[in-house]
Amino acid sequence: MKHLAALTLASLLALGPAMAQEAEERPRGDMDEGFNLVEEGMMLFFRGLAEEMEPALEDMAREMEPMMRDLAETLGPKMAELAEMIGEFDQYHPPEKLANGDIIIRRKTPEEMERAPGRPAPDFDPEGEIEL
Repeated sequence: MKHLAALTLASLLALGPAMAQEAEERPRGDMDEGFNLVEEGMMLFFRGLAEEMEPALEDMAREMEPMMRDLAETLGPKMAELAEMIGEFDQYHPPEKLANGDIIIRRKTPEEMERAPGRPAPDFDPEGEIEL
């Protein structure tokens, strides 16, 4: 849950300057002024929230850094090996889940690989009837 709150807060902080600039560029009418006041209030609220959460987020980042480094060092070589073995993802059909729970990923045939993307398969008749 902390991670979700941190991500939400980080995204709001990133949007803050853009939203403030956008608010300055809009014309000021009665309705616009009311919306701008609400917008400014929300910005102040989120800015205050961000300032209060900043130390906790920094602590969390410090605590997670060694774990993330270990994860990258452990999984990095294995992921590179897997990527080399798989090659390009467009060489495969989407995964299928069988009735027994197994998941299979079929490699496309050379004929399927040669067919240009977006072209219908040879057994598809665009003029044919479709039963709904």
